[in-house]
Amino acid sequence: MDDLRDDLRRMPDPRTQCAVTRLSPKIWGMPVIPESTKTSLAQRLRAHAKDKWPQLTTVQVRYRGQFAYVDGDLTDGDKLPLMRLRYGGSAHLWGLAIYLASNDGYQDQIWFTGSPQEALDLVCDLYVTNADH
Repeated sequence: MDDLRDDLRRMPDPRTQCAVTRLSPKIWGMPVIPESTKTSLAQRLRAHAKDKWPQLTTVQVRYRGQFAYVDGDLTDGDKLPLMRLRYGGSAHLWGLAIYLASNDGYQDQIWFTGSPQEALDLVCDLYVTNADH
């Protein structure tokens, strides 16, 4: 029993890990996006959009929990929700959900394995290139 108590004292940091103990069914919080990662993600997406997507005047990123929500401002002044990125514990590990106007929500794309910039290209290919039509 003492070994079990010792193991429970060495549980992962709840800000970066998920864990369930035998003594408590409580699930610890999901990974929190560090401020440095928030800053670099926004900078990388804005620089990429500036280079590759002239239809966008800017890319806005807002954060909630483990998610980064990305919107694009079009040259005609419209704001277009694009995607939601799920932080996976590393600045290079993100899940992708594409915004669907038909249900005013996001749909996970479990097949996607790429960078945030590649995710931006994917959603811009879908939405921004067709924004004029």
